[in-house]
Amino acid sequence: MRVGLVQINNSFSGQNYLPYSVGILQAYAQQHLAASHEYEFLPPLYKRIALDDALEALRSADIVGFSLYVWNQNISLEIARQLKEQNPAVIIVFGGPQVPDRSELFLRAHPWVDVACHNEGEQVFTRVLERASVRDWHDIPSTSFIDEEGRYVQNERMPRIPDLSLIPSPYTSGVFSQLMAEHPEEQWLFLWETNRGCPFACTFCDWGSAIASKVFRFDESRLYAELEWVAAHRIEFMFCCDANFGIFPRDVEIARYAASVKARLGYPHALSVQNAKNAEERIFQAQKILADAGLNKGVTLAFQSLDPVTLESIKRRNISLEDFRRLQKRFTAAGIETYSDLILALPGETYETFVAGVSEAIESGQHNRIQFSNCSILPNAEMGNPDYQAQFGIQSVSVEAVIYHGVIDTTPDQIREYEDLVVATNAMPREDWVRARVFSWMTALLHFDKLFQIPLVVLQKTTGVSYRELIEVFTEGSLAGYPVLSEIRAFFQEKARRIQGGDIEQCPAPEWLNVYWPPDEYVFIKLAREGKLSAFYQEASSLLARFFSERSVTIPALLLADAVLLNQSLVKLPFQTKDVDLSLRYNVWGVYHSARRMLEGSEAVDLKECMVWHHIDRTTEQWSTWEDWMQHVVWYGNKKGAYLYGTAANLEREGHY
Repeated sequence: MRVGLVQINNSFSGQNYLPYSVGILQAYAQQHLAASHEYEFLPPLYKRIALDDALEALRSADIVGFSLYVWNQNISLEIARQLKEQNPAVIIVFGGPQVPDRSELFLRAHPWVDVACHNEGEQVFTRVLERASVRDWHDIPSTSFIDEEGRYVQNERMPRIPDLSLIPSPYTSGVFSQLMAEHPEEQWLFLWETNRGCPFACTFCDWGSAIASKVFRFDESRLYAELEWVAAHRIEFMFCCDANFGIFPRDVEIARYAASVKARLGYPHALSVQNAKNAEERIFQAQKILADAGLNKGVTLAFQSLDPVTLESIKRRNISLEDFRRLQKRFTAAGIETYSDLILALPGETYETFVAGVSEAIESGQHNRIQFSNCSILPNAEMGNPDYQAQFGIQSVSVEAVIYHGVIDTTPDQIREYEDLVVATNAMPREDWVRARVFSWMTALLHFDKLFQIPLVVLQKTTGVSYRELIEVFTEGSLAGYPVLSEIRAFFQEKARRIQGGDIEQCPAPEWLNVYWPPDEYVFIKLAREGKLSAFYQEASSLLARFFSERSVTIPALLLADAVLLNQSLVKLPFQTKDVDLSLRYNVWGVYHSARRMLEGSEAVDLKECMVWHHIDRTTEQWSTWEDWMQHVVWYGNKKGAYLYGTAANLEREGHY
């Protein structure tokens, strides 16, 4: 019997993940099938290719298993439909997160799917293979199907696998050997499990969702062998699929072993993990080890929301925000950048609580990046339940699922994927959602893309005016007489309303590297390409001066001008051939740098009037084309926050540098 496997992943900068989900199905089946020699596994499909090529690769299969995700659902369904059309005898099996737990509607809408598998797939898929010759799934737990009489059958769920040693590694067992040999051109990415399960029950997530599942562990010997395999195959990037890395004391040792492998063998170059909740010390230790080894570029702190009502609504009240706040300060003290995750339009979140949370996160020291995600509905999360949606007045819209910085695919037979985005709730009506979306993009542009971060930080530090108030000057206040700022806000507003009407979240730009840009980065590029940055800085400076005047807040006469000039001079741009020397009347850089590195017990740098000379190095890093600049500064600078040139100050006047 010939077995085809399909796990179509997104490509990232021409790189592709090894298809771990279907690979582990194959590894388990080959070890546990009673007559494994009777089954021949075809090389798995792992990325988007022409539909005809996919069909040709699977034409000889007797049974085909598909791993379904939001980014591959429609193409997988279409491949399966045409396979069935060409060969009615082929058995089509679907599993994965996008297969609904209650799948009758799904199966009736897609009658070419013979059987759906639920939860862990290893044992279930092996049982399906064993019964494929008789095509009888009635006694296989964790399956659902439409029987010969047209009746929907939902079998009881199979218990989870507590002993994960029963599951062989698809890497070290050689499952991917043929695939890698056939594709020597690929620079593979690596998916890694050290444990399974999630003890939390966040309603927007289908990891633990309403059931809050027990966490089981893979053996350390297996994990260490996989790290050695990664190094032996010179794989640069590993993504850890755990929901809570750091939840166990051993995770610190796993991080230490990964660091030792890199030190000995040079690989991997990066190991991305998703941190545990309520495990402050282990998270810090593990991430410090990874950072010291050069295995991470920053640490994600997933707040999701800072509002107690919202956290109650999404069942995250048992996760300590204070842990996250302390970790942010500890990582900052250690020189490790952090990123904060906030989700827009969660149930219970209002415009007021959302923007207050953004402001609080920045004031707590998050100056590198807040990753603003829009809430989306997953079929097997509690939020996917119609009763839950009705309770919170959730309104969603189906939009094409594209990834930022993903390549725009223009192939004629392209099959598009879609996701359900939340665009309004009882707490955040449609117009408030637009306001919140605009606020997040403006915050990203001004603060996290560092186009205006220095003035914002210095003015907040010296006046006490909140970041929320400073940013709302650009999103909520009158912009009459400020054409460039008006254009930016109108663009963000229009984009938000178009998303509510079903438009994609990102901005396609065929002329700018042919990728999808986040709206804030799109505006950054547009301002630079159209020569409007100088006008932007003039208008922003005038607008803030007017704001402080109207508020009767006194600021030193030349402070705003100094802060704006320094920020404008430091923004990385192409075609620069000379360094720049500046003289300022205030120690702007010292105040800014001190505020960014705000630490408990550290001595703050106070604003003072004194001549400070800055030498700005614009020639060590140069970009001679727009394309080179867009890729290396705007795109690659996103996570590192590397948008500003280095600066040196007169050490006699500013001795703390």
